[in-house]
Order: sequence, then structure tokens, then C-alpha cells
Amino acid sequence: MWLHDGRKKFECFFNIHCKKSNAFLIPYHLFISKLAPLNFNGEMKKVSTLILGTMLITSSFAQQQITRRCGSMEVDARLKAADPEYAARRAEIDAHAAIFSNNMNAERTLVTIPVVFHVLYNINSENISDAALQSQLDILNEDFRKLNADFSTVPAAFQGVGADFEIQFCLANVDPSGATTTGITRTQTSITSFTDDDKAKYTSQGGHDIWNRNKYLNLWVCDLSTQGLLGYAQFPGGPAATDGVVLDYKSVGRPPYNNFGGAYNLGRTATHEIGHWLNLYHIWGDDSPQSPCQGSDQVNDTPNQAQANYGCETFPFLTSCAPTSPGEMFMNYMDYGDDDCLKMFTAGQKARAQALFATGGSRVSLLTANV
Repeated sequence: MWLHDGRKKFECFFNIHCKKSNAFLIPYHLFISKLAPLNFNGEMKKVSTLILGTMLITSSFAQQQITRRCGSMEVDARLKAADPEYAARRAEIDAHAAIFSNNMNAERTLVTIPVVFHVLYNINSENISDAALQSQLDILNEDFRKLNADFSTVPAAFQGVGADFEIQFCLANVDPSGATTTGITRTQTSITSFTDDDKAKYTSQGGHDIWNRNKYLNLWVCDLSTQGLLGYAQFPGGPAATDGVVLDYKSVGRPPYNNFGGAYNLGRTATHEIGHWLNLYHIWGDDSPQSPCQGSDQVNDTPNQAQANYGCETFPFLTSCAPTSPGEMFMNYMDYGDDDCLKMFTAGQKARAQALFATGGSRVSLLTANV
């Protein structure tokens, strides 16, 4: 049973207050028509080889276009290699989450998290609008409160474990100096594209310094195209100077405010990455190809899964790890599907996130941020 602090479910989430009071490809048929006359001795074989090569390149390009890239586990591995104490902190946080999840009388509360967007832009198209950022905030409040309209399309077999996280987000009203703020900073930078090396989080390196992580969720928005990343997050327990989430600007918000097109323009990258920031692992447990079905996301109500799913599978999606119906939960936000395929968190995932805000939780300070 989920306990609550007595407050009504927040319904007007669009105005939550923080402070209390295309690549060019030649059409295939035209390509063939241009080459068809070249059927004299020896040339047809060359043409066939050229056609096949072009088809393979096109197929490879298309595959790259549909691949969701999250850098959170790579960042996690880098931090563990650099700092053994980080690994120990991560183990403690996971142990705390496990105890909380198994305690049916555990404290749970409605959490409101103040957000600051740090927009980093080199060219004007990267300087996305306030409206795009507000639409992203709306998406987060829908997804984490299970108010997203597309939850109704989740298969009945999984709807019963779908969860309202009782976590909501608002733009900060007060900056670290105490001045009034819109919750948005904008920095023009000489950096044309950032990577997962955290330079986006430092003013001295072309980014923007973090606002106190004990009071704000910092979201950096920038170009991440060099690595082909959509975003990455730092798990709880990491360095204070780099805590938060980095998002590629093309993934933020939804139409009509996000007009970049593609499979990832409905704002679900932020939902996925903030899931990591809230201590959620990928739903497949980041199995290695050598040991499929052995990894774990440390959640009991998500089916076993060997690897990431892309695009959008058809229910029931049965695999060697989940051979019987209902199969894999490919519509979970912590999978790698297209934005319009991801639609739910589970109660087990909620428990891991809520543990961060319980007594002894690593993000409990946000409960009294009042910014």
C-alpha cells in the first residue's frame, strides 16, 4: 500500500509552484532508372555491387537514426573507475532503496522538485524557446504522475503495475543568490557540440556551473551530436559539482514547440534520464551479450529482459528472457523505444525513486528547497 502525506493529488500540474506561500537520399526507383542502361559486358555486375552497397549504407544510416543513445551507464562506469568511494556510495544507496521497497509501511510523500534549465547554444537553432522548455516540464509532470494520455494504450496485463510516482516538477523561482528567476539560464558558447565528459556543467569550459544540487534539479540543454547522444544523467551519490541531467536540445519538448522531427521529439528522453537521476536502471539491467537475462534493474515488477528494445515492438513481445505472455515491458520509460512507444513506470520503480526522499535518502534535502 502506498502511503501519502495527506495532500490531494496535484491536478493543476501545468502551473506547479516551487516556492511555498533530414539527410538527402536519392529515391531508389530513380537511382535504378539512371543505372539500368549500363548492362553491357561487365558493367552490370559493378552496378549490382554499387546498388547493394548503397542499400547497405542507407540501411545503416536508417538504423543510426532510430538508435536511442543514453550515456548514463558510461558515466557511472567512469565515476566508479575514478573514485572507489563513489562505488561504495552507490552500493549504500541501492541497499537503502531495497530496504525501503520491502517495507510496506515506508514513508512516501508527494515531492515537488525545483528545476533549472541551463540552455547552452552555439547557433540560434540550439537556443530553444521558453515554450519548448515549459512543454518539457509539462511532459515530466504527466509522465511521473501517470497523467500521460497514452498510458491508456498500455496493455491491460501491465496497467496494474503502472505507477504515479507522486513526484512533480516546477521551474525554480529563486536563484542561488536569492534573486528572482525564471528557472532558465541561457549561455552562448564557442563549443559546437558537448559530450558526456561533463564540460557542459562548467562555465570555465563553455558550459554553465551547477546550481546547488541540494535545492535544484539541474538540466543542461545543448548539442550532444558528437557522440550521437540524446542525453545522460548522473546517478545519486556522484560528485556535487556535476549532479544532474544533460539533454540534446533536439530531444526537449514536443510539437509545436519541438519541430526537429524524428523518433525522439516528444520529450521522453528527459523522462528516461531523470529516471536515472532518481536511481532507476535500464529495464534490461544492462546485460552483456555474453550473459543475457542475467542482469537486473533491481525491480521486481519489471519482466526479465536481455537487451534494449528499439522502435516499438508489438505486444506480446516474447523473448528467451520472457518466453510467456505478457513478455517484455517494451513500453517502460527505462527501455530504449521511440518516444511514442514509452508510456509507463512501475510501482517497483516508484519505490526506488521515493526511497531517495525518505529518511536517510540521498536527495531528501530537495523536500525543503523552497526555491
